[in-house]
Amino acid sequence: MPRKQLILASTSPFRRQLLTRLGLPFECANPAVDETPLAGEAPEASALRLSEAKARAVSALFPEALIIGSDQVACLDGQVFGKPGDHAKARRQLQAMRGHSVNFFTGLCLLDAASGRVHLRGVPTRVHFRDLTDVEIESYLRKEQPYNCAGSAKSEGLGIALIARIDGEDPNALIGLPLIALCDLLRAENVSIL
Repeated sequence: MPRKQLILASTSPFRRQLLTRLGLPFECANPAVDETPLAGEAPEASALRLSEAKARAVSALFPEALIIGSDQVACLDGQVFGKPGDHAKARRQLQAMRGHSVNFFTGLCLLDAASGRVHLRGVPTRVHFRDLTDVEIESYLRKEQPYNCAGSAKSEGLGIALIARIDGEDPNALIGLPLIALCDLLRAENVSIL
């Protein structure tokens, strides 16, 4: 049986780089999804909903493909931290998170566009932030400019210096694509990785 085309519904270079590690051929497509959380929506539910929405957004372009969607939301004491979009919001996010433990929830979806079959998985990661000074936060933001990153902390880059400890089942989840869970979902669709 021929292998189905694999599509990553993302323009993130970090997600693309992670998926490359599996050694499978794939293409990327821009999902163009409104990532605004719904009123009263739990962070976990938002990440799962958006991961599926991203996969479905590109399914019309690839009706026979397996499509991967992923989304991430950060949460501290009920306050949700999405992508800040600009310097001022990123500063406020990091000031609120310094010295605290923040829950990052990464939603993962694998959609078989031909059958409509959907596999969803949520992967939690708890990130313990250092008690950063305002000077350290400003220096980080000037150097990294993480304005398109949930919680304003790119652990795959200089953001690792903001973090005291990470607790989770998959270190890739914090970067945005939980590869351990993805391997499980691909196996469920009879995709051989090894």
